[in-house]
Amino acid sequence: MFFEYPIILYLLLSLVPVIAYYIWRIITGATPSLQISSLAVFAKTSSGFRHYFEHVPFVLRCIAVALIIVAMARPRSSEAFNKTDTEGIDIIFALDISTSMLARDFKPDRINAAKDIAIRFISERPYDRMGVVVFAGESFTQCPLTTDRITLINLMNGIETGLIEDGTAIGNGLATAVARLKDSDAKSRVIILLTDGVNNRGEIAPLMAAEIAKTYGIRMYAVGVGAKGMAPYPFMTERGIIIQQVPVEIDEDLLKQIAEMTGGRYFRATDNTKLIEIYNEINQMEKAKITVDSLTSYKEEFMPFALGAILALLLELLLRLLILRRIP
Repeated sequence: MFFEYPIILYLLLSLVPVIAYYIWRIITGATPSLQISSLAVFAKTSSGFRHYFEHVPFVLRCIAVALIIVAMARPRSSEAFNKTDTEGIDIIFALDISTSMLARDFKPDRINAAKDIAIRFISERPYDRMGVVVFAGESFTQCPLTTDRITLINLMNGIETGLIEDGTAIGNGLATAVARLKDSDAKSRVIILLTDGVNNRGEIAPLMAAEIAKTYGIRMYAVGVGAKGMAPYPFMTERGIIIQQVPVEIDEDLLKQIAEMTGGRYFRATDNTKLIEIYNEINQMEKAKITVDSLTSYKEEFMPFALGAILALLLELLLRLLILRRIP
């Protein structure tokens, strides 16, 4: 609480001489009295309850005056509110879900590591709209652009291999992602492409999709997923799952071209830790613009003081009329 006119509070000092004068009158006996021939008859008389109340009206009047002065100083309270205006970024994850994403050079495998780390990335960006496109031999939208983090994360968790025909149609995946972003009015639009293979399916060439993205001002970050050299891959056989080493083939030259063409960057993730570092780096590069406006709400607080002053004056009046009545 604060006072709009604190200088008025100096009027409280005027009560000091009034109180001092009142005390001086009590000490010196300079009060109205009734002269009688002898006080002997009153020597053994009890003072009674009136004696204890005779100074209360003065105290109540001083309290009332003090409360009126405080109310005149206009006490107020304030509460601050922060209004956040954001210019978020629209981000589409283009995720490869071909069967090669089951390779276990990541823990527990590539696709689950990609989902878990992407979900962490999503949770750290509350002001952006995000969506998910998946591709293998063809592509489709798993989740359109949304700010509903719970729905997005649930749909991300539901991604698995085998949902669509196998293959690696990078161009189709990028084209679907571009279609989701081209009509966006966000200041920044980004595609995060994550794949572990070579484009071998689809009607749209990856470079053509990148050219379209560039036309719409969409930036791409390409992430090649896979250890260098060989990677353990689970094969289903009659005797159960057998882990065999398979070569890792990622068209890094193509992914670099796609990224550079759109003003983005190419990254190579060889394990979970490296993939986390890549997402952290993208997180730092793509920052949403956040403007915080501080608003203050004021509330007048004089009413309790005014009501207190009125109550004190009423109590004084009642005491003088009912209990401390003087001889006329």
